[in-house]
Amino acid sequence: MKKIILSVLLLSVTAIAGAQNITIARQGHFSVGGQTIQRSGEYDNSKFVGWGEQEETGQSYRADHAFVDFQIPADSKKLPLVYVHGYGGSGVCWQMTPDGREGFATLMLRRGWSSYVVDLPGRGRAGRTSATTTAKPVADEMFWFDIWRIGVWPNYNEGVQFPKDSTSLSQFFREMTPDLSNHQLDVPALGALAERIGDHILVTHSAGGFPGWMSAMQNSEVKGVASYEPGGFVFPEGEVPDRIEGLTGGVAGTAVPMEQFKRLTEIPIILYFGDYIPETPSKNLGDENWRVRLQMARKFVEAINRHGGNATLVELPKIGIYGNTHFLMQDLNNAELANLLNEWLANEFQIEKGK
Repeated sequence: MKKIILSVLLLSVTAIAGAQNITIARQGHFSVGGQTIQRSGEYDNSKFVGWGEQEETGQSYRADHAFVDFQIPADSKKLPLVYVHGYGGSGVCWQMTPDGREGFATLMLRRGWSSYVVDLPGRGRAGRTSATTTAKPVADEMFWFDIWRIGVWPNYNEGVQFPKDSTSLSQFFREMTPDLSNHQLDVPALGALAERIGDHILVTHSAGGFPGWMSAMQNSEVKGVASYEPGGFVFPEGEVPDRIEGLTGGVAGTAVPMEQFKRLTEIPIILYFGDYIPETPSKNLGDENWRVRLQMARKFVEAINRHGGNATLVELPKIGIYGNTHFLMQDLNNAELANLLNEWLANEFQIEKGK
């Protein structure tokens, strides 16, 4: 009996100790932004057409909002992190990894940073949209395997920080979600979120990078931006670099008024790029897609700093961190990358390291 009691006590202490690693004070979800479409006429509740089809007269339709999942740890730091996903996915990419390790948002929660994980309009749990589109079953996984620099199908890149078992790869592709948006609603949704939660730091990925820059320029509540391999960039009018051509269509900067661009010079900004990105043209789609975007990212950072800003570009192989794919936040070394982000946040926002 004494042995049983001792075992139970040890288990209780272990559970409590584990719980002390991360204590969530508040969590939940909500929707922001969007619109309500109201059909004219008077609703008649005696008519039944079908479950998938309706007599719309007099009925309403709420659409075009973003979905936000949030967690606030006990003793959280002052500024929360707002996570914005890229193309073909949802906020899930920040919340888990294909092989079941802790996701990036959880790793940062352990470091005291509240998380607001966004599903942009028309993606994930925000699929109710006013856009007219057709969701088609397009076989495209080998293409994305290459584009996201996991390797060149069917071979993985040497030293890649992506789990190589088939189960993890299957889980990774099952994160993908239909894109039912016209992409005109992302920035208004981030603006509505900024108005609701107040001051915050944006953490963006890939195609989420461009609406992140726009939100930072339009919303004073954005106090900093950390962007993981952003796909698009803004420049002051009259200072847009020449288009950089590449196999996947190349990349061009977007012109914005100088007054708007100046906002990016008033907040700390950091960009992270991973591995397997060549300096010269390549015949591989993934190489090419990110070669041109990294080159434009260098021009973007230089433009911000030339106008008195505080932008940093971190090319991970140049600081001795190798093997990262386009999905850095889910790679095997995501805890190391979380430490890097935590150090940058601590330095830029004068927060004591480790708290």
